[in-house]
Order: sequence, then C-alpha cells, then structure tokens
Amino acid sequence: MGTRCEGLRDSLSPIAYYEEYSHFRLDCLKIDDNKELSMSANEDLAKERARCDFNVSEITNILDGGIERTKQRKKIESIALSNGKCCDVTPEETLGPKERYENAIRKSCLYTKIVKDQVLTLTGLEVLGSNSSVLRRTADAFFKDISPFLLHLGMFVPTIMGQGTPEQQSYWLPRALDFQIIGTYAQTELGHGTFIRGLETTATYDPDTEEFVIHSPRLTSYKWWAGGLGKTSNYCIVVAQLYTQGKCYGIHPFIVQIRDEDTHMPLPGVRVGEIGPRMGFNTADNGFLGFDHYRIPRNHMLMKNSQVLKDGTYVKVASHSKLTYGTMVFVRVMLVNEVAFNLAKAATIAVRYSAVRRQSEKISGEPEPQIIDYVTQQHKLFVCIATAHALQLSSNWLWKTFSAVLADMRGGNTENLPELHALSSCLKALSTSDSAALIEQCRLACGGHGYMLSSNLPLLYSFVTATRTYEGDYTVLLLQTARFLIKAWEQAESGNPVTPTVSYMEEAVVGNKYKWNGSAEGIIKAAYYVAAGKISSSVTSIRKRMKNGKAFEDAWELTGVQLVAAAEAHCRAVICDVYRKETVRLTANSSPNVKTVMDQLNMLYLSHWALERTGDLLRYTSTTEDDIISCQQRYEELLAAIRPNAVGLVDAFDFPDEILQSTLGAYDGRVYERLMEEALKSPLNAEPVNRSFHQYLKPLMQGKL
Repeated sequence: MGTRCEGLRDSLSPIAYYEEYSHFRLDCLKIDDNKELSMSANEDLAKERARCDFNVSEITNILDGGIERTKQRKKIESIALSNGKCCDVTPEETLGPKERYENAIRKSCLYTKIVKDQVLTLTGLEVLGSNSSVLRRTADAFFKDISPFLLHLGMFVPTIMGQGTPEQQSYWLPRALDFQIIGTYAQTELGHGTFIRGLETTATYDPDTEEFVIHSPRLTSYKWWAGGLGKTSNYCIVVAQLYTQGKCYGIHPFIVQIRDEDTHMPLPGVRVGEIGPRMGFNTADNGFLGFDHYRIPRNHMLMKNSQVLKDGTYVKVASHSKLTYGTMVFVRVMLVNEVAFNLAKAATIAVRYSAVRRQSEKISGEPEPQIIDYVTQQHKLFVCIATAHALQLSSNWLWKTFSAVLADMRGGNTENLPELHALSSCLKALSTSDSAALIEQCRLACGGHGYMLSSNLPLLYSFVTATRTYEGDYTVLLLQTARFLIKAWEQAESGNPVTPTVSYMEEAVVGNKYKWNGSAEGIIKAAYYVAAGKISSSVTSIRKRMKNGKAFEDAWELTGVQLVAAAEAHCRAVICDVYRKETVRLTANSSPNVKTVMDQLNMLYLSHWALERTGDLLRYTSTTEDDIISCQQRYEELLAAIRPNAVGLVDAFDFPDEILQSTLGAYDGRVYERLMEEALKSPLNAEPVNRSFHQYLKPLMQGKL
C-alpha cells in the first residue's frame, strides 16, 4: 500500500506541518531498545492462509462472474491504482470540511481522466452507472468517503439515457460523458422525500415564450440532499410538478442549468449551496436548490415518455408513470450490489483483524488466543461473510430480472413491472438494513480499534446506514411491497395465477402448516410459509377492521406493523431461495473443497435466520423445540467448520489495500504498525507542544487564567 504512494508529496500542495516534522514518519520510529518496527507480514495471518483448504481464486472468479471478468477487473484496478494518485499524504479525515471537499474534487478529476483515457478502452460506456467494477471498486481507492461526481454518472447520465428522446440524448450525453458539463439529480425536497407525488417544486409552461418557469413556492419545496449540488454541478435533473394549460400533470424530469459554464456562478433566479456537516458523505457537497420563477427552454423537459407541444398541449404514452418509475427501480437495483460490496469490505477488515488480535488467557501461562478462535467472535463475523455472498448473488439475480423487464418495457409490455417494483423495493430495504447492522457488528467485533476512523469501519457504516433511507425509506418501501403481496394473496385465494416470486401462496392459502425439514430446501420452504402466514394474518386484520367500519386505507394504516413484517418475511425468503439456487448453480463445476465451503456458508446463513426467527417458525410451521435445538447445534458446527477457511473466504473478495483503506484489514496484517503510522500523521503530532498550552493550559495551572 505504501509503495504506490511514494513520491506523492511532490504531486500535492505541501502540508506545512508534515514537511517540517517529517521525523515523525514510521520508518524512523524506534521502539524497544531502538529496534525499528517490523515491516514483515503478520505471522498469524500467514498461518491462516496456509491452513485454508480451498482455491481462493476459484471463489473470486465465482463472485466476479467468471475468470475473464476477474482478469478484466484486475487489469482495471492495476491501471487505476498503479500510479499512486489515489493516495493522500495526509489522511483526509484530519482535514477541515473545505479542504476535504477540495481534495475530493482534485482526486475526482484525476480519477475521471484515468477512466476516460485508459479504462474505457477495456469496458463500454453502457456499464457506467451499473454494477460495474469501473466505478465501484476502483473509486473506493480514491475516496474513503464519496466522490462529488457520483451522481453525475450514477443518476444524471442514466436519467438522460432512460427518459430523453434520441435527439436529447445525442445532444446531452456527449457533453455529460466527456465531462464538458457536470450534473446531479435533484428530487428530494426539504418537505418531501419518498413520497414523490407530494413534491412542491413547479414547472409551469408558458406558450408565449415556449419556456417552463421553474419555481420553489415555499421553503419546504427547496431541493435538498443532492450529491454534488452544493458547489460542483452546473446542471441538474430537477423533478417538478408539471403545469400546462391550467392543469397539473404530476412529476416530470427537466434538465436545468444552474451555474454559468465559464464562471461557475449561480445563474439569476437560482439559489444553491451546501447543506452542512453530515454523519457521512462529507466530501460530496450535498446541496440545496431553490428557484425564483426561473425559465428554461421547452425542450429541456425530458420527453421520451411524455411531451408538451409548443401550444402547451400535453401528450404522453399510455404507461408514462410506469416508464418514469424505471429510473428509480434502476437505482434501487444498484444499491443492493453497492451495500453487498461494502459489507464484504467490513467483513474482510474484521476477520483479518480477528486473526491478528490476541486477547485474554484461556489457560494460565499459555499464549493469548486469537480472538477469531472464540465462538462468539465467529458468530459475529461469519454471518457477515455469508450475507455479503447472499446479497451479491441476489443483486446479480435482480439485475438480470431488471434487464429482462426493461427489455419488455421497451417493447410496450409493462406487466412484469409491479413484481419488479415489489422485489427491488423490499430487497433495497432489507439489504441496506442488514448491511448497516452487520457493518456495525464488524466494528464492534474489532473492539476499541474499530472506533478509529483509520480502520475505515466507521466510514463504511456511515455510508451504508444512509442508504437505508435515500431512494426509498425502509418502512415505506416495505409497505409498497406489502401492497403487491396483499393483492397477490387475494389472487391466490380466488384461484387466479400469480407471478413467480409469490407462487408459494398458491399452496399456502389452503391453510396447512409446513412440517419442519432441516435441509436447506426445507428451511427455505419454512421461510416461505412464515411469509405466507404473516401475509394471511395481515389480510385477516385488514378485513376485520373494515368489517368494524373502517375505510380500507384506515384499516391498512392500523395494520402497518404487521404489513412491514410480512414484506420483510417475504423478502427474507426470496433472498434465502435465490442465495441457495445461485450457490448450487455457480459451484456446479467447482472443485470439491470450494463446493463444500460455499455450501457451509449458505447453510450458515439459512440456519442463522431460522434461529433469528424461532418465534415465527413455531407460530406458522410445525417446528418443534427439538427442531430448534438441532438447528442451533448444526449452526455451531458450521461455525467450527468455517473457522479454518475464514481468512481465505475474505481474501476471495480480493480487495487491494488501496480499496480497503484500513489499518486493521490490510493484507499483510501489520495492524499495530499501521495504526501508529496513521496516528503520527495527525496534525496534533506536528509539534511537541501545541500553542494552546502557552495560551490556556499554563495560565490555568499557574493560577493566572
């Protein structure tokens, strides 16, 4: 990690304290009778790798999607990381907010040039913004937090692709992809987030000038949270309520210039700025945006799915609302992959650290054991590895489903969109919630050192916990899935066919309880029966409340807690099912040891969630106490079986140190040396005595303050 960063001091503006006090560098640090800190790899970690009984590269290839995909990824990473431009002389977390943003802009420009000049020769433009190693893996080497350019390629460009006419695409995309302009996506407002139909920003068409008048009628209608909006972007997609000929036609997207292309000054009628410090995302200049009767040309409305003619006539395709929603579904599909990636990083850090860290004394006089040898530590961490696999494989499956539905939609068929919407909603909700909780579990498993920002665990947590809310709040999304599930249940009750992911309802509506079977398939079927039981209970509650005089929406609201639980149970069953089937499919031609360890991980995940939902199993299936005891015993046996291969499993995620950016999780396991190295980079270590001593402390101690 350090070698690629050598010589970077000349490529940055000098940090005065670092130059003046360079004697604090680790390579000059002396300890224990003037012996220098060891630079060799940690012995315990080397032993862990030696005892791994499977081919690590095989699993890497499975997770990447094949040997060729792995080769391409490694080549891309080599191009992006080999010149050391991703490294900082001073840790960015020790800089002030202004300096952090400026450093992020500097590295965003460097990274963009690398992508444009070198990476795009290896991969096409069509993967930008999707689940691609181009933007996801290598970008993390440049940004511990986030790039101000993220929404440019992640939302601005895809929205133009998905909702612009061919003519609009031919004009805007070359400018955006060549970074002649930088855009973002402004949808959320101070007063409205997930409920986009309630957005207050207006776009009123004026046929006399053939312009839309964009306006923020009140404070709550100000756009809020858009990444890159505060200082970086000069264009944005603005989602606003469309008014023409005296009628509102609902939300529509508009391309709006907000800053002068030469001076970058905000244009008249535009009020834009940065929203201030946040729990995370502090290098992305998340911004606010308001308009005072600001005019844009008619053709700046994205018109693939609907149009406003010169005279103000509104024209739309039959399924405008469904097609417009496709962009949001796309983002939710991407987020499942994103959080799986970040959870894999957290698991890698925590498992490697647990193999290095020794704690307590089991037997008096014996060496302290590695903390990974404690079953409680295994319980905390191994499910994180399994969940990263489960979510990544589910994300890949969801991406294929999304691509198929998108192809149907282009042909005019939107019949499968409701199921995709339900799937993407609940998978986004559950994957972000699970990942945030498990990343925090990884941090806690690292004890006090996990609290250090240099571990990267707090930064991973602050990033992923935000995803639980944006692009659809957890509870709201599960309630949207629940509406689909309730309709499907009623269809199944009536004997009508249902879509594939809810086909289990056709058997469950009969009312039989499922008898427990401890196999993988048996646990999955039990999970579906739990989902069916919760959906049935929700239906019963709604009907009972309506029978007692409540309107449907009131009955729905009063049943909300049950509905959220039902949607969560449905999603959990789908993930379990997909994870199992994809594991079996992808390891069909693998070596025996790879098949074994992948199966062990899969069974660990299934057993974990069976034990987490014991009450549901006892209520909705014929599971007995003996069955639960047996499941618990098998779970603990799986922990022991996975233990020798734990480091190998996280090595298979194949994160270069530059991407992992962690003192605790580096490949060589030199945890304590790296912690000290980062500590000595703190500005407070720039001088032996801080000026506050003479200004405040000394007068206080001498009674002269």
